[in-house]
Amino acid sequence: MEIIKAIILGLIQGLTEFLPVSSSGHLELGKAILGDTSVGEESLLFTVVLHFATALSTVVIFRKDLFNIIKGVLKFKWNEDTQFIFKIAISMLPAVIVGLFFEDELEQLFGGSIMLVGFMLLITGALLFLADKAKNTTKNVSTYNAILIGVSQAIAMLPGISRSGATISTSVLLGVDKTKAARFSFIMVVPLIFGKIAKDILGGDLSFESNQLIPLSAGFIAAFVSGLFACTWMISLVKKSKLSYFALYCFVIGVIAIIYTLLN
Repeated sequence: MEIIKAIILGLIQGLTEFLPVSSSGHLELGKAILGDTSVGEESLLFTVVLHFATALSTVVIFRKDLFNIIKGVLKFKWNEDTQFIFKIAISMLPAVIVGLFFEDELEQLFGGSIMLVGFMLLITGALLFLADKAKNTTKNVSTYNAILIGVSQAIAMLPGISRSGATISTSVLLGVDKTKAARFSFIMVVPLIFGKIAKDILGGDLSFESNQLIPLSAGFIAAFVSGLFACTWMISLVKKSKLSYFALYCFVIGVIAIIYTLLN
């Protein structure tokens, strides 16, 4: 893979992993625009590296929260921190089930189906628009909320449905405080990413050649740095109820993707 393409795709992954515009959808669009057919074939390792970079950026941003949670859990008491971990675990179940039993079906959707991405972006835009109109509260994420948020995360495995957009929108529409919704949304994906990385590594499907080192490093750095920026920015935007801008963006890109498919 060319270094420039690796950097561009790294930037796309880092920015769109946190901004509510669908990282998977934008990566598919990026591949189509770059005409990079090699990305899909050598890409399992590249995808793992990019996801590790964005997961690491999440850990850096929420390091204090994660440290306090781990410290609280080690006390072996049913407190706010252990309850939070329990809710995170509950929220992961739908995505884990879909990933285990429908992995092949999902992979077939990531074959350059720009039309599908376009329609899913329109759905993402609608969710963001509705969430932006919701009133702010001080409500925490309940166990019931965690289950529904987890279902939205599983649905967001479709290319074009934004994971952060779906989970944050679901949380806000359920009446959860917007800042707490963003925090829960970003932290809940970390175990899933690391779990998927471990599965890919243990599965023996990854292959590495020395000439991949520089492109992989470039993509990692681009995804990590842009992820730090996007995560911080997104938290601020959710607080200020600025999701409608991203809703408009999803509508525009979705329509362009659909028109692009129809004309080609």
